[in-house]
Amino acid sequence: MPAASRRTSLLTSERVNPYNVRNNTRHASACKRTPAGFLLPMNFIKPAIDLDAQLALLRSRGLIIPDEDRARHYLRFVGYYRLAGYALPFQVNYNADGTHRFCAGTTLEDILNVYVFDRKLRLAVMDALERIEVAVRALVSQTLSEQHGPHWFMDASHFTSKPWHDRFIERVKTDIGHDPARAKVRSVFIKHYYDKYTEPDLPASWMTFEALSFGSVSQAYTHLTREKQKPIAKALGLDPKILASWLHALSYLRNLAAHHQRLWNRAYTIKPIAAKRYAKDLQNGSRLYAQMVLIQALLSVISPNSGWGRRLSSLLAANPAIPGARLGFPNNWRDRELWRDVTHGPAADERPRS
Repeated sequence: MPAASRRTSLLTSERVNPYNVRNNTRHASACKRTPAGFLLPMNFIKPAIDLDAQLALLRSRGLIIPDEDRARHYLRFVGYYRLAGYALPFQVNYNADGTHRFCAGTTLEDILNVYVFDRKLRLAVMDALERIEVAVRALVSQTLSEQHGPHWFMDASHFTSKPWHDRFIERVKTDIGHDPARAKVRSVFIKHYYDKYTEPDLPASWMTFEALSFGSVSQAYTHLTREKQKPIAKALGLDPKILASWLHALSYLRNLAAHHQRLWNRAYTIKPIAAKRYAKDLQNGSRLYAQMVLIQALLSVISPNSGWGRRLSSLLAANPAIPGARLGFPNNWRDRELWRDVTHGPAADERPRS
């Protein structure tokens, strides 16, 4: 079998399952268990080993390493353990027996190709999520400031839970550096507010929300009363409950990408609610494809000329040894309504957002 076909075969094997909360322990097969299946306490006794020993270990497990200097470079600057997560699909039965034996013919380059692809995928995801995060912050703040004044978020009546709102305000104070003892963490515009004004206690919404994390903004929207959610969701063409679900899922995705976690071959534990229009595309909410659907659906409103969908399509097309099926992409995904206009025809221009 040609090398490219062999790699594709390994990465699409039905025996290979994506990581999830149940199977993401790489050495679970080596753990000792009671007859009832409970894990027994074990002390960690593995010593650290140098790069030469790591190379020898990989070779003993059947990995082909034609260029030792290149291998040492990646082991030094990426790390053995990080690369191990990308090596699992190339191991016999996904390392079901705990031996970490590589399938015949597997090379270090096979593993590095997947690693580099995943890095490019994270960069593409972060580019899209930056647009969405900025847009949601602006939309929430502008909509509710117009309706209820610049300090609307300080009024618990706009939210479904006063105890939650109390905790939210405390988190806001921490994030923006409200306490004078934390004045050094204040953004320039937050510092300007406290230097010039004494009341209200917190800066206006359009300042405060700029300093909050995407997770905090997502939670603020989720805990708004439905009447307050409606105009925000309507601007994005979604039901309020569905938008809350999508923001939660994308906040989790952003945290994974921002902390350089693996997006490829992962089972996503936060599954978005399927909007009726995208029901077919969101049948399996635990795979990466579902997350990409959320991004593209929101970008089609927020930044319709971004060309992001086409760049995603090009990234997958440039890596045929990493089939989209491993990420949950249907065979005909480019022909579906959501993607058809952005993956076919001339490339979209990068125009200013309107």
